[in-house]
Amino acid sequence: MSGSTTAAGPERIVGIAIGYMAAKQLFAASRIGLFTALADGPLTAAELSEKTGKPEKITRILGDAMSSLGLLSRVDGRYELAADAAEYLGGGGLDLAPFLTFLDTISYPHWTQFGHTADSGEPGKLEMDEARWGTFMAGVMTYNRLHAEMLAGAFDYGPHRKLLDLGGLSSAFALEAMGVNEELHTTFVFDPAFTESVTTAVAEAGLTDRATVIGAETPVARPDGEFDLVMVNHVVHRFDAQQNAEILRNARAAAAPGGRLLLLDFFLDDDADQRPIDALHAGEYLVIDGTVVYPESEVREWLTAAGWRVVDKLALPGSPRVLVAEAV
Repeated sequence: MSGSTTAAGPERIVGIAIGYMAAKQLFAASRIGLFTALADGPLTAAELSEKTGKPEKITRILGDAMSSLGLLSRVDGRYELAADAAEYLGGGGLDLAPFLTFLDTISYPHWTQFGHTADSGEPGKLEMDEARWGTFMAGVMTYNRLHAEMLAGAFDYGPHRKLLDLGGLSSAFALEAMGVNEELHTTFVFDPAFTESVTTAVAEAGLTDRATVIGAETPVARPDGEFDLVMVNHVVHRFDAQQNAEILRNARAAAAPGGRLLLLDFFLDDDADQRPIDALHAGEYLVIDGTVVYPESEVREWLTAAGWRVVDKLALPGSPRVLVAEAV
């Protein structure tokens, strides 16, 4: 037989299908303190057992699982944090544990309803009480802090002086920007339900003298002023197409000529390789509450119609993408 072909293997299919096993073991490792136990240096399964108070059988299983995923290394039976685990799970920087708790206790169980969602297009029923809302918000706000950090590392806030943060859920983005640019003043125009938390966060950051907080419903908010930087973060997926078009028009009306817009959200694209994090969040948003991850091409049409010209696209690590646009 002439020529040769490479047989397709099952690894990718099996890997995706058992992905929930990796996720659940990650959640458990975080919950029992496996990563923080390793913050001071490598430990054996027996030493992890003593430090976490869990059976050695469990610390061995979780240690091996996290090692197989690259979050730990394993040398001579001793587990050590990989760089990303040390930074985001082992106490080195932003602790993603509240986000993992949200995924484990709120999002993951809710996904058992995804079969119904896929058949009907309807979100699942989200049963919440005060404690679960606390877990929900702690996780979401931690995830937003990650996005804010990644954006601050990818976009230069230095040239800007007047920032409008329109319709977001978290003050973290603007606070990060103000932290790296001491001449930046921010006007927050948030839903009235969030203004108290924003005011508190601004005060705790010691930035009250450089911030104004205004309550207004996002779809109809018409901020005054000429801002050289406008943020619209995690807004698009929460509103319908007509509302989004209006929000972007109102954002453009508040922008100085040549001002920049940062439009952050998850988007579906038409590239040869769809970025997984965006496509997967389309399912997450739909099953959680019926909100929409829109095609990037549709969002670009809204921007053009509103008087914005897209000049860049930033794909933030472990975070949404950002369309950077100029007011024309």
